[in-house]
Amino acid sequence: MRIVIAEDDSLLREGLAALLRAESLDVVATAQDAPSFLDAVEIHRPDVALVDVRMPPTHTDEGIVAAVEARRRQPGLGVLVLSAYVEQAFATDLMVAGAAGLGYLLKERVGRVESFLDALHRVAEGGTAIDPEVVAQLLTTTRPDAGLDRLTPRETEVLALMAEGLGNAAIADRLVVTEGAVHKHIRSIFAKLDLAPAEQTDRRVAAVLRHLDHERRSGAGLGS
Repeated sequence: MRIVIAEDDSLLREGLAALLRAESLDVVATAQDAPSFLDAVEIHRPDVALVDVRMPPTHTDEGIVAAVEARRRQPGLGVLVLSAYVEQAFATDLMVAGAAGLGYLLKERVGRVESFLDALHRVAEGGTAIDPEVVAQLLTTTRPDAGLDRLTPRETEVLALMAEGLGNAAIADRLVVTEGAVHKHIRSIFAKLDLAPAEQTDRRVAAVLRHLDHERRSGAGLGS
């Protein structure tokens, strides 16, 4: 696995590089700002990038903007975003752009090496890894989700594959059904979860977040 790290804190940047190299992973470049990160992606064509949300010069959303641009330049690039705390708008923007091969973790998770490495591998393979604290804060309810109980076993399977970051065609291939059948299942999932079309909400992201929260509550989520 070829990895590029974009982090302006030199101590954390070098610490991440040392940790990953100790696990026999190939850190091909490190960068301290968004432009040098994008240059590294162009030159090294990594499998996955670790990107801090806040980077120079303004320390606002440079990391998110750079991550979206890197994936535009290299479709299929896995991106695991690291943040010191939950930034709801940035997390939502990132996932709405497409969940496949994307992750969003709090930096404190890096200390839980096994979970961190699992998330990194999952993202590199095209899956999704969202920090449980991010999920909890993005959801509008803290009550058990009865809507998920209304899903059929097949709909639950489709939703789980959506949470892995698979698109409709890939889900159809995995389940050996038509893409039309997958679309029908997803429409039913939206209806049972009471996810009506809305300008401000991506229904696919909302459904995946509710699935991930259910997994977290069941003890199967990241960091459990």
